[in-house]
Amino acid sequence: MNGLRNPWLLGVTLVALSTCQPGGFTAFAQGPGQRLPLPPIPIKGDTTHTLSRHFIPASAAQKTPDARGFIQRWLMLEPVKKDIARNNIFTDNYLRTTFSADNFSSDYATVPRSGETVKMGTQELRWYALDSKAFNVNLYHFTYALNKPKYGILVWLVTVIDCPEEMQNVRMAAGCNSGSMWWLNGQEALLLSGDRDMIADNGTSARLTLKKGRNIIRGAVINGPGMANFCVRFLDEKGTPVKNFRIGSE
Repeated sequence: MNGLRNPWLLGVTLVALSTCQPGGFTAFAQGPGQRLPLPPIPIKGDTTHTLSRHFIPASAAQKTPDARGFIQRWLMLEPVKKDIARNNIFTDNYLRTTFSADNFSSDYATVPRSGETVKMGTQELRWYALDSKAFNVNLYHFTYALNKPKYGILVWLVTVIDCPEEMQNVRMAAGCNSGSMWWLNGQEALLLSGDRDMIADNGTSARLTLKKGRNIIRGAVINGPGMANFCVRFLDEKGTPVKNFRIGSE
């Protein structure tokens, strides 16, 4: 697994340590996955605030997951600025309340287009369709490149995957820093609460079904002090990364 520990064993551990919530799965404990190196602050040599250092604009052509099944293409909304002094406030209730109040759309079938803007409170925020050059998506790099707030932020994410056939009994596996919530086709799939480090497969969902054809993933990552980044992939019943789908941004 290229240095990542067996995600299926991690999922079993999380099942034992976690409690199912209506419509989704909440992971309370961090698993023993690989801790990833964090970029320096500020980014050395980057004084131009350019997206091209860590991202590639998404093309019209669909792409596949990377060699380990991670999804690198995402529509990312400029950060919603939040007054967050510390990350230990990210309880299940806090996350659900905040994501509901600061949601860009209650229609979970909505897929924004790159360049579109949305009003969130007093902020006018823009969507970007980007491919991460790494397996994870570093939101510090994203916000730094845009010269936007890097700390005390909420970032909304959307991606579309196209499956050649129905895939049953797969699990969504995600890692983030610090709190996040993930939906598949409008249904809550995974909630990662608490003050977490970005560890691959830090939480796994209950068994899910990816439909034949179009599936919409929505995510929200929130962080106060420190870095904000995430990674997402799907695992089959044997813990093997699912890679038989294509990723688009519309």
